[in-house]
Amino acid sequence: MAVNGESGNSASGYEGPPDGATEARANEPRSERNWLPLIIATAVVVVVVVVALLMPGRTRPAGTPINAKADPYAENLPLTNVVLSESSNMAGGKFTYVDGHIANRGDKTVTGIAVQVLFRNMAHEVAQNETIPLTLIRMRDPYVDIEPVSMAPLTPGKEQDFRLIFDNVSEDWNRAAPEIRVIKVQTK
Repeated sequence: MAVNGESGNSASGYEGPPDGATEARANEPRSERNWLPLIIATAVVVVVVVVALLMPGRTRPAGTPINAKADPYAENLPLTNVVLSESSNMAGGKFTYVDGHIANRGDKTVTGIAVQVLFRNMAHEVAQNETIPLTLIRMRDPYVDIEPVSMAPLTPGKEQDFRLIFDNVSEDWNRAAPEIRVIKVQTK
């Protein structure tokens, strides 16, 4: 329908852009894409990947050579009543606990103990060798709470239960109690 000699483009009455508007937009300079944020984000990702590859994240505990000598004071620290248990968490992880009893039969106060734990396979070869600090059980109820020996030194004649916790034990492990040797003792 024409009004005053004008023709419409549609029934809704929309007539489109005024003459020359399309041509003006085509002649406008296109805005350049700002590449700076993309370049910065890429650089950050590259730096994070390089750091993750070069830095050891969660390192496996160091193992002491099997033929390493035990600490001379170790003969005064018998480890007895060793029992194993396992638990799992909601995320599907599994923890292996090695509980036992330690006594200080010597004449020095012990403030720190490092033990070598050897998990063996069915062929009695070492499947996993770890050296970790021995932790003492502080309380059992309502849950087992542990503390380092430095927080509760073992005075001469004192006995205490201990717990070692492993969040990853080799699949080759034969499920027998591991061998535990006292490798380093700190005394005062």
